[in-house]
Amino acid sequence: MLGTKKQDQKLVDIFMRGNRLSYSKGEYVVRPGEHNNAIFYIETGIVKAFDITKYGEENLLVIRQDKEIFPLIWAMTGQERNVIYQVMDDVVLWRISRKDFLKELADEPGLMAPILDMTIEMYRVHSERIMGLEYRTVRERLVAFILSLEPRFGKVKNNEIVLEVPLRHQDIASSINATRETTGRELNALVKKGLLRVSKSIITIIDLRKLKEIL
Repeated sequence: MLGTKKQDQKLVDIFMRGNRLSYSKGEYVVRPGEHNNAIFYIETGIVKAFDITKYGEENLLVIRQDKEIFPLIWAMTGQERNVIYQVMDDVVLWRISRKDFLKELADEPGLMAPILDMTIEMYRVHSERIMGLEYRTVRERLVAFILSLEPRFGKVKNNEIVLEVPLRHQDIASSINATRETTGRELNALVKKGLLRVSKSIITIIDLRKLKEIL
């Protein structure tokens, strides 16, 4: 990590001079077609970024968690994309304008270190997703996707790993280039093999070693 704890806290303090917002599961932070001119810091909760394909289906782009900033690329470059942000559980955000955000960075160049840390982490996440798509079968791509979530969202409970992020079949399917129906069948197959458990959109990894062996 390039940023120090002091720099990380300074970055958080910038957002905490802004507006504190609370959202309930399913609410939009940035709606379809809405022009956004703000930057958000996630205090608690999970936010997904997605767009809509020409077929009218949601295409999951990335999942943001607490202590992350979005939309980070737009904040730094100003290049707009038609990205929708929706909360996946109850969420608390802090909001400031892009203008204020960039002014703070200009006044305190050292804050670029934690920003770079976040950028590198997102690059890693996107790289893993791209590499996962190189697998030929849906099952392999599904397993690669699940394993990519484990470091960020996995919590060990009773010798199992609970992925603390609610995932619909459509979210997973769009991430692994598969149909929702095929994704559901492959998930059920992994459940029957005793490798996973799925309950209310939460995936639990029962046997991490055997799951990795599929790849």
